[in-house]
Amino acid sequence: MAKPEPRRVAITGGAGFVGSWLCEVLSDRGVAVVCVDNFSTGSTANVAHLLDRRGFELVESDISAGLAVTGEVDWVLHFASPASPPDYLRLPVETLRVGSLGTMHALDLAREKRCRFVMASTSEVYGDPLEHPQRETYWGNVNPVGPRSVYDEAKRFSEALTTAYRTAYGVDTTIVRIFNTYGPRMRPDDGRAIPTFIFQAVNSEAITVAGDGSQTRSICYIDDTVAGILALASSSECGPVNIGNGEETTMLELAERIKRLVGSSSPITFVDLPKDDPRVRCPDISLARRLLGWKPEVDSEAGLTKTIEWFVSRSEVPQPS
Repeated sequence: MAKPEPRRVAITGGAGFVGSWLCEVLSDRGVAVVCVDNFSTGSTANVAHLLDRRGFELVESDISAGLAVTGEVDWVLHFASPASPPDYLRLPVETLRVGSLGTMHALDLAREKRCRFVMASTSEVYGDPLEHPQRETYWGNVNPVGPRSVYDEAKRFSEALTTAYRTAYGVDTTIVRIFNTYGPRMRPDDGRAIPTFIFQAVNSEAITVAGDGSQTRSICYIDDTVAGILALASSSECGPVNIGNGEETTMLELAERIKRLVGSSSPITFVDLPKDDPRVRCPDISLARRLLGWKPEVDSEAGLTKTIEWFVSRSEVPQPS
């Protein structure tokens, strides 16, 4: 059963890539938004166009130290966390803190306000999966002491904590497992494949593909991801629910496609595969289809074209680190 449209929501990590789009879409609907971010990986530029809107509040705060929001809140959307490998490898303790203490504080806010809580989890909880495609019932194959563990285990703990608050305190929670999402506002230096490939192609640099490029991902355009998240938030489902695109592509195919769309002459070169890099990643989205009536709508060619156009339109494109 669908819930009433919220009047006011709090979004942690609201100045990040996905968080800022949630802020914008909800603000467009006339929902008041409290955007909370410590700007460790988010940017005020992502929400600058919202600052003068009625009902929009930007709060600089580290939720690992606490989270207080005055007034009524109908939803708490918890999206605070570094999300790309360079970021969480640079901020390993901070990533674990926001996944544990930050999640607890966000849940405490939802408990205090007696409101809906959405936990932004990730396909990374499946690790290097032995089941393919991945269903929500799959428990995963995660190295708890590997280089990716600070993110993987932070999200797995967040899911456990969210479930505990639901069962112990009756908090109205749900968990969304987000698969590879792309689109405008991604940082060129965030280390993920699509912004890296686009930056390199646009700047006529060698496009660096990890390993032999045979590892697969399933990419979902930001508009579709946000629509799926909000459909879950508006439902009574407790999750977890996969939100992603069931169409799979290899990293080499993705690099070649971006090169073609940019019209670039960049050579494609190969670099070492990062440790514990998943060999395959593809969601089973049958649950989202059945429970939410949701499926991705944006063709990957169209989504990549929009993303490339956004990168090209930027006055300054910083050098990836």
